[in-house]
Amino acid sequence: MSASSAPAGPPGPSRPARARGTQATTGPEVVLEAAGLRRAFGDLTAVDGVDVRIAPGEAYGLLGPNGAGKTTTISMLCGLLEPDDGAVRVAGHDLAREPAAAKSAIGYVPQEIALYPDLTARENLAFFGRLYGLRGRALAGRIDAVLDIIGLAPRADDRVGTYSGGMKRRVNIGAGLLHEPRLVVLDEPTVGVDPQSRHAILESVAALSAEGTAILYTSHYMEEVERLCDRVGIIDHGRMIAEGTRRELLAELGEADRLDLVVDGDAGDVAEACRGIAGVVDAAAADREVTLLVRHGRARLAEVVATVASAGATLTSVELVEPDLEAVFLALTGRALRDDG
Repeated sequence: MSASSAPAGPPGPSRPARARGTQATTGPEVVLEAAGLRRAFGDLTAVDGVDVRIAPGEAYGLLGPNGAGKTTTISMLCGLLEPDDGAVRVAGHDLAREPAAAKSAIGYVPQEIALYPDLTARENLAFFGRLYGLRGRALAGRIDAVLDIIGLAPRADDRVGTYSGGMKRRVNIGAGLLHEPRLVVLDEPTVGVDPQSRHAILESVAALSAEGTAILYTSHYMEEVERLCDRVGIIDHGRMIAEGTRRELLAELGEADRLDLVVDGDAGDVAEACRGIAGVVDAAAADREVTLLVRHGRARLAEVVATVASAGATLTSVELVEPDLEAVFLALTGRALRDDG
C-alpha cells in the first residue's frame, strides 16, 4: 500500500490538470531522485549503480526481464530495503536521514493483494486511511474521492471477498492513494485482471499523472508502458542500460522493423543464418518462433525467406511490425519482456 504509515496532512485542493509529457510548474523540480543505488546479496550484485529521476506529473516506466533487479530497485526506492550505496530523495527528503517524511510522500501499490476480504471496500480504505493518520471528515472525504478514482463507488459497501480479481486490484491501488502521495509506485498493477478492470486501472493512472502525481510504473505488458509513460528506463543485470522517451529509445535501433517468423525446422539454426543478412540488427529464437530486428524490413523479406530455406526450414508465417518498445527491449537485453531467464 504505502511505504509508511506516517501521518499525512489533510487533503488539499485538486491539482491543476497537465498535458502529458510536460512537467508540472508547482512543487519541487524532482519528486524522486535516486543516485548510484547498489545492493548485493552475498556474491550476487542485484543492483549496480542505478539512477532514477521522476518529475511531478511524469509517468516513468521501469522495465526489465525477470531477475534484472527491478524488485530490488523498487524496494530501495520505497525504503523497504536499505541500499549498500547510493542515496534516495523523495519530495525533497533524504530517505535515509528523514525516513518518515520521505515515506509519507510515497504511495506503494505492491503486486500482492493486501486487503481484508471480510471487510467492504469502504471499510478497507477506512482502515488504511487511519494508518495514515486520517480521521473524521478528512478520512471520509478521501475515501469517497478514492472510490471515484478507482471507479468502485457503486460497490463500495460490498465485501471485498465478493470482488473479481481486477476489482480487488483497484481497491489495492486506492489504498495507496488515500494520503495523496507525491509519488505513486505501481508494481505490476494489472496482472491477472479482466479487460474492464485493466482499462479502469490505466485510466486512473493516466488521470493521476495529469493531475501532477509522479508515477513509477512496472509492467510485463509493453503496450501499457507505451500508452502511459513519458519516459522509460530499461534495467538488466542490475544496471540501467537505456533510458529516455519512446522516440529516444527507438533511435537506439535506427528505426529497425521487427519480423516475427514461425518455422518448421530448427529455429536456432534459422536465427543464426539470418544474422548474416545485411541490415539484421539482432535475431532470437524460441521453440518454432524466430524474431528478427531488421532495418528496412520490407526490402529484406525476400532474402529472409530464402535464408530460412537455406537453413533447412520451412517458413509457415511472417509478420512485419514497425519499431516499438518491445523491439528496443529485445535488442538491448536479448530477451523478451516476459522471459523468465
